[in-house]
Amino acid sequence: MPFSLAFLRRLPPRALSAWMALAFSLLSIVLTLVLTAAIERKATEQVKTSIGHGLAELAAQTSDKLERGMYERYREVALIAQRADLGPDAPHAQRRAALDRVRASYDYYSWIGMAGMDGTVQVAAQGLLEGADVSRRPWFRDALRGVHAGDVHDAKLLASLLPRQAEPLRFVDVAFPWLDAAGAPRGVLGVHLSWQWARDVERSVMRGVTQRRQAQALIVDAGGTVLLGPRALLGTRLALPSLGAAQADAKAAADGGYLVERWPDGASYLVGYMRGHGYGAYPGLGWTVLVRQNVADAYAPVRRLREYGLVAGVLLAALFSLAGVLVARRITRPLGELAQAAQQIRAGQPAAIEAGHGRYTEVRALAGALGALVDDLVRRRAELEELNATLEQRVGQRTRELEQALATVRASEQRVAVILETAQDAFIRVDLQGLVRDWNPAAEQMLGWTRAQALGRSVAELVVPEQFRPLTRAALRQFLQTGDHEIVGQRVERVLITRDGAEVPVEMTTGVAGTADGAFFSIFLHDISGRRQVERMKNEFVATVSHELRTPLTSISASLAMLADGMAGDLPPAARGLVGVANASSERLIRLIGDVLDIQKMEAGRTPIERTVQPLAPIAVDAVAAMRGFAAQAGVALALDASDGAGASEAAPCAAVDRDRITQVLTNLLSNAVKFSSPGTTVHTRIEAAPGKVRLAVADQGAGIPEDFRERVFQRFAQADAADSRRKGGTGLGLSICKAIVEEHGGTIRFESRSGEGTTFIVELPAAPATDMAVVAHGNAS
Repeated sequence: MPFSLAFLRRLPPRALSAWMALAFSLLSIVLTLVLTAAIERKATEQVKTSIGHGLAELAAQTSDKLERGMYERYREVALIAQRADLGPDAPHAQRRAALDRVRASYDYYSWIGMAGMDGTVQVAAQGLLEGADVSRRPWFRDALRGVHAGDVHDAKLLASLLPRQAEPLRFVDVAFPWLDAAGAPRGVLGVHLSWQWARDVERSVMRGVTQRRQAQALIVDAGGTVLLGPRALLGTRLALPSLGAAQADAKAAADGGYLVERWPDGASYLVGYMRGHGYGAYPGLGWTVLVRQNVADAYAPVRRLREYGLVAGVLLAALFSLAGVLVARRITRPLGELAQAAQQIRAGQPAAIEAGHGRYTEVRALAGALGALVDDLVRRRAELEELNATLEQRVGQRTRELEQALATVRASEQRVAVILETAQDAFIRVDLQGLVRDWNPAAEQMLGWTRAQALGRSVAELVVPEQFRPLTRAALRQFLQTGDHEIVGQRVERVLITRDGAEVPVEMTTGVAGTADGAFFSIFLHDISGRRQVERMKNEFVATVSHELRTPLTSISASLAMLADGMAGDLPPAARGLVGVANASSERLIRLIGDVLDIQKMEAGRTPIERTVQPLAPIAVDAVAAMRGFAAQAGVALALDASDGAGASEAAPCAAVDRDRITQVLTNLLSNAVKFSSPGTTVHTRIEAAPGKVRLAVADQGAGIPEDFRERVFQRFAQADAADSRRKGGTGLGLSICKAIVEEHGGTIRFESRSGEGTTFIVELPAAPATDMAVVAHGNAS
């Protein structure tokens, strides 16, 4: 300030530059110091809160990962206990091999075995503890009482059998009773989950944080005993305010929290806490996750922020004061040459700004700056045009390269097509009496019979398995009577037997050739053993990947939903829109994964089907009612039509079905019908009784199924509108799932469609007498 006053004394009286310099300097100093103090105060509070929430979030992430991991193991052990290949009638070697595979599939299974009702271990992975008495072990007794998860404990029987580790062996027990065919418990399946799993979970969440922020994570059981954490605290019992808050505060129990507290070592820590409450069917063990950081280390960023704020305030005040003086001096320079500069610009001439100290030279400087800016813009525009021209050349070059690559691909496709067309499959010619009349070398190699041995023999007796021979003869009689059969002209999969009695799966194409008197069946066989194996491996791979993707996707979807609900505060409109798009896409991925898992379970026979004789009308009523809200959003009406007697209790059409699965079929068909119907139209659901069958039909008034898509309707991921920009949502798995469910019930599903008039999907199920309202069958309990 003294420097400014001395500067003012040297200026002429009432100099504008002096007054403006003084005003700029004072305003800059006052505003800079006030804003710096306010920002520093607010930022300090926010940083403290952010640090605390950060520790609470780490605790919540660790707790969630622990609970979800335990849920996965809990559910996995429950499913293992239901496996048919581990039943009491399975051979001992088979049961041990199955348990070995289970243990090898998950490294943290330190031990897995099955004990009888007397507590004697009957079979175990790698034979560990077979014959040992575990009747007094808590996991054995608790499993029979309905408690399937036990807290952390030290190894006892296994301590001397398993390899030594740096840390003592500790386990978490998961156990379920295993049942016989009648549903009675025959023993307990127990798993010792290595506590090293929890250590790895903690490391995966705290990786980088431990070294960068000197933070430590602890896992404490419901009684306050440290299960995992620093070695000095392992096994000790803690009585901390954070543990009490985690157990008593309902909001903290759901979201976690943080506080500053003094620990037994005399140091003060900032502690984030979260108490687990299980996940899904897993009830939880009451573990509390604590993430602690020394207060001095935790709030070090706050101290640095204050120091930076003080230094920045002083520097900004000095900088703004100096800038104010400079700006004031330039603004108050004489403005005499402003008109000349304006005339030059108006005349289209460059306004040259000459260095000088005449009056209002700041206006000339401004004009020169504007002129330079215009010149710079012109230059940049020319450079941009040149860049665009170069870009067009590069795009053209890339387009030509893509065209060449496409031509190469097409040529490769043509070569592959030629190879496929010239490939030799097994060929059999059979006359109308079912006798072999021709037999090529490929058939000899595939089925083991030479041509001389096969000619003149019945094809059914030669290559058809014994259990399918009556059906083969019936199909031949049907063709002779009607001149038609459903497999003629179709590519179907069948199982044949070789000369050695081995079964071989084939893809069979049957055609009718020759004149009326000399007609014969032309049968081409393609061995699909390799393809079956690849499909099985593919299905197992898809199931595994889908299963592993579900957990992170669920977390992503939940996080996006919380963002959309304002958990992180009000978002800008553009960000809110992007969050909505991401949330919708994650939900669609979750549905896709769920459908893929359903398909895999059905193919593997792991989907339980509880079939009960019951009327179908109530099922249809419930399905239509469940879809009315969805249909109303699309402007589509739903109607339920029933033939005479279909809704009456005495004469209602009945079938032995699993109510939930048939409801799933109807809701899938109704969902498709609504999506492909125009607003203002009606989707009809009909129930009809036919001889020996019950028919369910869902009819829409949409555009119909395109001709080129009808053969692929029931294939997986098949969608009529399959482009990335399609208007209709869906995964393309719904109809495939419907077909699998209906066929599991011994029924059929088909469709009738006309372009512009709509589509009707028809489900036919074997009828059952209404008087027999009892459970008639059970599905596979995998």
